[in-house]
Amino acid sequence: MHPPAPDVRIAILIGSVRPGNYSSKAAALLAGEFARLGVTPDLIDPATLNLPMPGIDLKAPGPVELQRRIAEAAAAVLITPEYHGSYSSVIKLAIENMGFPSPLAGKPVGLLGVAAGAIGAIKSLEALRGVVSHVGALPLPTPVSVANVQKVFDDAGNCLDPAVEKYIRRLASNVLDYLSNHVCPRITLERITREGLTAAISA
Repeated sequence: MHPPAPDVRIAILIGSVRPGNYSSKAAALLAGEFARLGVTPDLIDPATLNLPMPGIDLKAPGPVELQRRIAEAAAAVLITPEYHGSYSSVIKLAIENMGFPSPLAGKPVGLLGVAAGAIGAIKSLEALRGVVSHVGALPLPTPVSVANVQKVFDDAGNCLDPAVEKYIRRLASNVLDYLSNHVCPRITLERITREGLTAAISA
């Protein structure tokens, strides 16, 4: 993995507001891994933003803060529980409150789903990938699905399964690898085309 720039920020959007939810526990583990890799994680908890229902007021303080934090991030990770065979209404509410064009557009987006069932969050991740692509974001090829999540984390948020912990942590390096190998080279090439090689190198 290429070493990241020290000012890189990664937004981590938690898709549940239920007290003690497993999405927050997975998010905390992922945030710790991003920090260990030298970037700044920004944990976004929709429960603290007072987001309005879709279409009501995108200029309210909650949506404005959400839009700003996503816009300032180099990439994002969306974490959702699987509810009734799909992603959570909390994630959809957050995406709607980002407005259009979405600040997610053009950004790499990692997807992580948690579910109590044995097959994991496959259905929710498939559905969420379509929405993320539709708003112009770049979903990473391999989402992370955590099955039997109630057995994976304890009440304190500790991960009890080393294999799952490694799986979740690897998502952080996958996001940073995508930034280094795809997004940063593309931006550099665009700047060379626009400003010339000397300006791009000296930046």
